[in-house]
Amino acid sequence: MIYDYIIIGAGSAGCVLANRISANPANKILLIEAGGPDKKMEIHIPAGYAKLHRSKVDWGGYWTEPQQHVLNRKIYLPRGKVLGGCSSTNAMAYVRGNKEDYNDWAAMGNSGWSYEEVLPYFKKSENNEDIANAWHGQSGELTVGFAKRFNTPFASAFINACNQCGFAKNNDYNGAQMEGAGPFQFTIKDGKRQSGAVAFLKPVISRTNLTVMTNTHTKKIIIENDKAVGVEVMTGKNAAQQIRANKEIILSAGSFASPQLLQLSGIGDKEELNALGIACIKHLPGVGKNLQDHLFYPVSATTNLPLGQNHHLKPANQLVDIINYLVFKKGALTIGPLEAVAFGNTSQSPGRVDYQFHFASFHVGNKYDVDLYNLKTFPVNQDGFSILPTLLKPTSRGYVSLRSKNPFDYPIIQPNFLSEESDKQVLIEAGKKAIEVAEAAAFNPYRKQLIYPPDCSSDEAILLHIQKSIETVYHPVGTCKMGLDETAVVDEALRVHNIENLRVVDASVMPTIISGNTNAPVYMIAEKAAAMILQ
Repeated sequence: MIYDYIIIGAGSAGCVLANRISANPANKILLIEAGGPDKKMEIHIPAGYAKLHRSKVDWGGYWTEPQQHVLNRKIYLPRGKVLGGCSSTNAMAYVRGNKEDYNDWAAMGNSGWSYEEVLPYFKKSENNEDIANAWHGQSGELTVGFAKRFNTPFASAFINACNQCGFAKNNDYNGAQMEGAGPFQFTIKDGKRQSGAVAFLKPVISRTNLTVMTNTHTKKIIIENDKAVGVEVMTGKNAAQQIRANKEIILSAGSFASPQLLQLSGIGDKEELNALGIACIKHLPGVGKNLQDHLFYPVSATTNLPLGQNHHLKPANQLVDIINYLVFKKGALTIGPLEAVAFGNTSQSPGRVDYQFHFASFHVGNKYDVDLYNLKTFPVNQDGFSILPTLLKPTSRGYVSLRSKNPFDYPIIQPNFLSEESDKQVLIEAGKKAIEVAEAAAFNPYRKQLIYPPDCSSDEAILLHIQKSIETVYHPVGTCKMGLDETAVVDEALRVHNIENLRVVDASVMPTIISGNTNAPVYMIAEKAAAMILQ
């Protein structure tokens, strides 16, 4: 079987690419996904987020190596394995990042990637239900808006508390400025998740020039004479088969799997590949390097009124919520774990956003056995709220490398979390600010007791709490970075250096991580890539 374009990975980027490139009926497209269709009910119910990680729609085997600066903890790394990828399993937050993030990319020599140049691609995808201005689109496939069918008073108290602690009110952090506090913008429509598969793939999946293969594992990219000509895949227990492409192979498998596939295909650091018995086709030492991710941890309090979400986790209340959702499309099931957000900066980055508060109207108790990705472990007998200080511009860098040449082995993932002192300082300062917000007067009608961190008496005590409770926000980027230096993997058109007909289009191409949740920028990257491919 021969196609014009083969897209590896049906996540956010792959779904956009399949939509845009197949719009020309002359293009014959194959989209390959390792996971299955997005049939799991919890995918489409926003509150079902809690039941997606470590399920059949999650890869399940991605863990960091023991983290030296985080008490040698191995940290779990959720990754969607389903049509829509992580957009089918994430918290649905729509955040573009700081304008200067993209200007930084352009300043590194990546022509065409400044904020003014990428803004049209953000707007192209977007259908914003609530904000109409120069920064937003209303005609795209991806619905974006505020939560309207369920809101707790804790979210309003959080925004007011932030105002009392020096944050400006900001109802559009994706607009004129990012700093300040306000409601989250979500990819939710009519109480249902808007994943990449729902927004971009399903409306066009019946096109005769588009083929979608699910439950299909890509083993490697076939390179002949420095040109990508096809892929080798395996479906179920069937024997491996080769599929050819006339025009391009587009790798959109994410920041862990994309570098892994390049390395399995002989593209990467020559010494590392040879040590595993893989012939090096092209020496690109930057493949898998430059790994960056966001980290957060909880600052939590209990409340004296059952107006949050903890009590909704009781089985009887879940039944009531299910009925309310199915009959009226209202209630606690219409939102994910997040409600509001704030962006600020510490002394480490004067004048530049470097931390984020994710606000959730539940608390995690005062023990360290709660799994932030599994609400079953949360307390249910008393409501509360949590502010999650988030490190946005980490200076620590890590890598992804092969564990073996077996394409079914998970790669080695070594992020080196908190290996740089400045990252610790940002999280400590942001944590102190979060404690100040949690104790502000706006929370007085609700707050019962600050319970997490258990000890706020010193920077050392807060750091220990950080090390015990910190988790990734699962925003890995950078492992196939865009640029011109010797560690760059792709150029400004996202073409792999020195290999014809091969591009990488996903979060791995970001040279530096953006200041916020990464799903919206991936849609933008895919829109821009599709335009370049079609040109």
